Amino acid sequence: MITPERIMAWAIPGFFVLIAIEFAVARWRGHGDTYRGNDAINSLGLGMLSQIVGIFTKVFGIGVYAWCARHLAPWQLPADSVWVWVSGLLLYDLLYYVFHRASHRVAVFWAAHVVHHQSERYNLTTALRQTGTGFLLTWVFYLPMALLGWPVQVFAVIALIDLLYQFWVHTEQVGKLGWFDRVFCSPSNHRAHHAVNERYLDRNYGGILIVWDRLFGTFIEEDDTDPPVYGTRSPLQSWNPLWANAEVYWALAKDAAHAKRWRDKLQVWLRPPGWRPADVAERFPKPAFDIAHAAFDPPLSRMLRAYCLLQFALLLLMGVHFLGLAPKLAWPMALAYALWLVFGLYVLGALLEGRRSALWLEAVRVLAAAVVPLASGRWFGVAHLDERIGVAMLVVFGFSALALPWLGGRGWLRAPPPSSSQGALPG
Repeated sequence: MITPERIMAWAIPGFFVLIAIEFAVARWRGHGDTYRGNDAINSLGLGMLSQIVGIFTKVFGIGVYAWCARHLAPWQLPADSVWVWVSGLLLYDLLYYVFHRASHRVAVFWAAHVVHHQSERYNLTTALRQTGTGFLLTWVFYLPMALLGWPVQVFAVIALIDLLYQFWVHTEQVGKLGWFDRVFCSPSNHRAHHAVNERYLDRNYGGILIVWDRLFGTFIEEDDTDPPVYGTRSPLQSWNPLWANAEVYWALAKDAAHAKRWRDKLQVWLRPPGWRPADVAERFPKPAFDIAHAAFDPPLSRMLRAYCLLQFALLLLMGVHFLGLAPKLAWPMALAYALWLVFGLYVLGALLEGRRSALWLEAVRVLAAAVVPLASGRWFGVAHLDERIGVAMLVVFGFSALALPWLGGRGWLRAPPPSSSQGALPG
């Protein structure tokens, strides 16, 4: 039986192979700005955060679906039928279109989905940039499948297939594909979806099929005379993964609190993104969107960029270890490990923003990662930790902890002088 776990075991290494290939192709073609280290780290970190959150929130998706399919569906479709799988994939893709369209047209859904659109670069790491709060409401859109009797095991695999398909369309290295663009979601179609240009806003919601957009009037073709500009119309301007997930919720909560009428307090959450009550917009104006604004890129020394890249690679390996280990851990230990990883993502984000105070937090983080495993023989519940692993962690993270103040003292972690438009953020 095909399971999501087996699919992901093959998919995760494949993601990074394809990212490496895209990076090499972009460089070979002279597109050196396709990737920026800080942006890629932020996107991959948000994907990692989404997976960590998913360990604790499966009940909101698969759990609710399974209960409804078992108790509310009048029949159960056979899981061994090809027709059930094919029709299920088509129905799921249609429901995904509805969900995706709502995520761009209803502010409370956009608050979760916005994470996927925040990157001002468009590459395969953008595909892995996923929300950590989508579990709250996304499951509602797929209940029709449960009520119509599609088994939960079929639903879980189909959902993953639909999601994995969308990975490859997040690239600028594949041009237009003729007839394929007219039927399927393709890189060209999805580039238009991610763009903030006026002509492209709120278009091309399809997951696998772009036919849904053609049927419901939301399709637009990518125009070579108007190249897509990526990001959101309220730029994130941060590498903090926690703030990336919270920024729109916070903005909506503030507008709701400032609104004088109770009706407006509710409408803030249910109207399209960007809608604000007239009295709130007048008292708390926001600057107009400038499509030509400079991309967020605080200046950092090469040494600090290299350090953050190395530490993120190590954190990513720990994240993979956590995802495999979490189902076997007691929930307090799993939660502690998860919080450790999230703390690491937060600190690296602060370092990439040039925050001086983050150096102290980073020193504490890497020193703890060096001392705890060797001293206790455990790493978040893993008993009898292999001594070689403990020594390796001591060497790598211990060296990092010792190197930080030395590098800082020599000025190697300091950013170059800030430009007139951007600079390192204060500590």
